[in-house]
Amino acid sequence: MTGSDVHYARSTTGLYPIIVGIFVGLLLISNIGAVKLIAFGPIITDGGVFLFPLVYIAGDVLSEVYGFKAARRAIVLGFGMSVLAALTFWLVQVSPPAADWGNQEAFEAVLGFVPRIVLASICGYLVGQLLNAWVLVKIKQRTGEKSLWIRLIGSTAVGELADTAVFCTIAFFGILTGVDFLIYVVVGYLYKTLIEIVLLPVSYAVIRFVKRREPSYAAEPA
Repeated sequence: MTGSDVHYARSTTGLYPIIVGIFVGLLLISNIGAVKLIAFGPIITDGGVFLFPLVYIAGDVLSEVYGFKAARRAIVLGFGMSVLAALTFWLVQVSPPAADWGNQEAFEAVLGFVPRIVLASICGYLVGQLLNAWVLVKIKQRTGEKSLWIRLIGSTAVGELADTAVFCTIAFFGILTGVDFLIYVVVGYLYKTLIEIVLLPVSYAVIRFVKRREPSYAAEPA
């Protein structure tokens, strides 16, 4: 595979800033939504289920179109904003409530700072997204512009495995033990990975849209 077979757009112009903004926004909104557990029949999940798969799609777009370095900048920015959001909610939580504001317990129940969960969330996100981007770019170096589905599924399989394993271990290891812990990890991983596979047509459409509208989409180092 020669360098001319692998293309990337410049991240200094074009749609890159807009996609980064969407990426970070989806991440923050899904993290806030994730504080609520929801049930669809026997399936129990959290509110992040609606938007978090789109975070990975946006991450795939950044990696596929702009390369690993550009994707890494967006991922680190999202990590920093997630830390800032967690610290902000913690400061609001511990600040004395006004005398006529009676919703302190409600605020703590919904947006309260739980160190173990917050640490698990941001660590799982960082490791998973970086691996997702790195694997996608490495596969692209071998496949060029062909076989996009291999890059998307392969990177998702690795990234989601790392994300799920890190999150579940930090958040629930010792709380869930033995077979219960293993089932929780496996079910969570399979669910998130299958969602990404179901959304492959969306990923294809978005990546195609961005590539066609990036005039600088040409051979660039990853």
